Amino acid sequence: MEAAGSMSVYRSKALPRVLSGSSKLQARCFHFLSVSAPLLGKFRTQQAIPRKSSNGFLLFVRSCGSITAKPSSEIRKKRVDSKPDVKLRALRELFSRPGIGIDAYIIPSQDAHQSEFIAECFMRRTYISGFTGSAGTAVVTKDKAALWTDGRYFLQAEKQLNPSWILMRAGNFGVPTTGEWLNDVLAPGCRVGIDPFLFSSDAVEELKEVISKKNLELVYIYDFNLVDEIWKESRPKPPKKPVRVHDIQYAGLDVPSKLSTLRSELIEAGSSAIVISMLDEVAWLLNLRGDDVPHSPVMYAYLIVEIDGATLFIDSSKVNSEVMAHLQNSGVELRPYESILSGIESLGAKGVQLWLDTSSVNAAIVNTYGSALDKYLGRIHNKSINKTRAMERSPCPSEEPSGIYKVSPVTFAKAIKNHAELEGMRNSHLRDAAALAQFWAWLEEEIQKNVELTEVEVADKLFQFRAKQAGFMDTSFDTISGSGANGAIIHYKPEPESCSVVDAEKLFLLDSGAQYIDGTTDITRTVHFGEPSSRQKECFTRVLQGHIALDQAVFPENTPGFVLDAFARSFLWKIGLDYRHGTGHGVGAGLNVHEGPQSISFRFGNMTPLQKGMVVSNEPGYYEDHSFGIRIENLLFVKEVETPNNYGGRGYLGFEKLTFVPIQSKLVNLSLMSIAEVNWLNDYHAQVWDKVSPSLDGSALKWLWNNTRPLEKQ
Repeated sequence: MEAAGSMSVYRSKALPRVLSGSSKLQARCFHFLSVSAPLLGKFRTQQAIPRKSSNGFLLFVRSCGSITAKPSSEIRKKRVDSKPDVKLRALRELFSRPGIGIDAYIIPSQDAHQSEFIAECFMRRTYISGFTGSAGTAVVTKDKAALWTDGRYFLQAEKQLNPSWILMRAGNFGVPTTGEWLNDVLAPGCRVGIDPFLFSSDAVEELKEVISKKNLELVYIYDFNLVDEIWKESRPKPPKKPVRVHDIQYAGLDVPSKLSTLRSELIEAGSSAIVISMLDEVAWLLNLRGDDVPHSPVMYAYLIVEIDGATLFIDSSKVNSEVMAHLQNSGVELRPYESILSGIESLGAKGVQLWLDTSSVNAAIVNTYGSALDKYLGRIHNKSINKTRAMERSPCPSEEPSGIYKVSPVTFAKAIKNHAELEGMRNSHLRDAAALAQFWAWLEEEIQKNVELTEVEVADKLFQFRAKQAGFMDTSFDTISGSGANGAIIHYKPEPESCSVVDAEKLFLLDSGAQYIDGTTDITRTVHFGEPSSRQKECFTRVLQGHIALDQAVFPENTPGFVLDAFARSFLWKIGLDYRHGTGHGVGAGLNVHEGPQSISFRFGNMTPLQKGMVVSNEPGYYEDHSFGIRIENLLFVKEVETPNNYGGRGYLGFEKLTFVPIQSKLVNLSLMSIAEVNWLNDYHAQVWDKVSPSLDGSALKWLWNNTRPLEKQ
């Protein structure tokens, strides 16, 4: 991937180009949109609420006057002081290198495409901090280091951060934003460095606005990433796995049709080109799949689509003859991945009206386009003045190219699944259900025989059952296999050297998913192999009631997901309980397990309406720190619903289930359930039996029968 003079994320070690953010193009007409998991949000409130900017870079808002944050060393009672952090010391030494001159450096979780899951070589925040959660932002000054993460990862971060780090619990009252914290710990005039490839344009503008209040300067370091400099030879190599064509029987639409629709939208918006940087959007639009990123079948690439052509920026070594023919038949040319900025610069230099989704396109691209466009406009103005001096007026500003700053139209097109994509999702979920039935039958039998199994061994065995299914490609995320207290760590990842043994006397939470050639799955079940306590049964039942309420929801067209979030929480709220994550996220069809723009979340900044064909998760939960965790998750797709009335002429929507795996009955307190809720559970289990039993035999078939028997409310 690296090339001489490259300005890509793998860049040369020449003297860095350091630019002040204040000297670059100011983005125009920004469009804000939350585009990932339900934990995203964009709004301000009187209480500290996590706010994930458009590139996934965690920002936080507060209205309190004081900052209360403790070093992670004060949180863990038994932690032994470690040696001075060698990585932090090496990073700080770079601050004073000639041509850099900064006082702080921000390390986000993302790659240059704002991906949730990233290749190992881009896990810079993990490398510098030791924190392995998927969401978080590290900020290092000359004498402090702080890490922000959200409620899913508080317990994990407490365990993984060494005493050199301050853990900022995003969403807790009194916790500052990254920008506010920098304002508090740095003197006026200090310089804050970032890698502009790793921040969306929107995130940069938000950060710049905050730190300007203290007269701090934002500095773009283009030519290399400071963490890469200290990572050196131990840094993993960039992925070079081959790209494959995603068959039309699963894609449903061919590439020329998709490009034609996109070009029509460009013309309607007054644009003549668009740059697409989100990896799943590139893969979906070109009917390609890759293997560059763990759990997500995507490849590192950028795509520029113009009215009369398209250019894919990718490492050509990944493209075989079949893929090349596929692209050529669709009018797509290839250019090196690292030449994206020169491609953007050439568009700006010609005055092309470029469509940029500033919520996802990185600041390096947006600024490069803006600079090139400014130069173009300067030339045009000079020529115009020379030719029309007598008129004493320059061309009307409204006729000048300025860029189109809107959400990518591919985001919505991808989210609304076509018939073939939905059919693939249905089929893959039934195969996945068969694998899960085989797994649960095996696990219960092993537990009954008192076989000692670790959380990792259980996750590995599930992988083996899934791998036997037709079309299996990979897991869709790291399996969350949590026994007892580990289940309370919302995004827990068991490690061989530190994981627990699955305890038959404790709740066991298993959140897992798979990538099949025709679909993507994501399912959570919570079980108890012994006798659950009354407290556990009540909490489980209330989570189930919320799950049922959301599953049965009927709502008007154009309803945003946040309106439905309370359906899933209300039964917990009645006894003063809640959970620290969103209720539902979008899911791709043979693509990312988390996709936007839709979500179902208590954070009401995402106004994207749920639309027919969208796939979302339904996953309420409850977690008692250091004790147990409960979550019940199915995937649903949005469908039209017939109602007796259509008030205001509006149509109504509801959900249809994709996931068919039993929900453990022994955890249900029937006295809390209504007859209608019991009927829902019985009907669901009847569907599970009818749909999945034909694919099973032996002990798995017996297990399915035993776990789908109807319940009767006395």
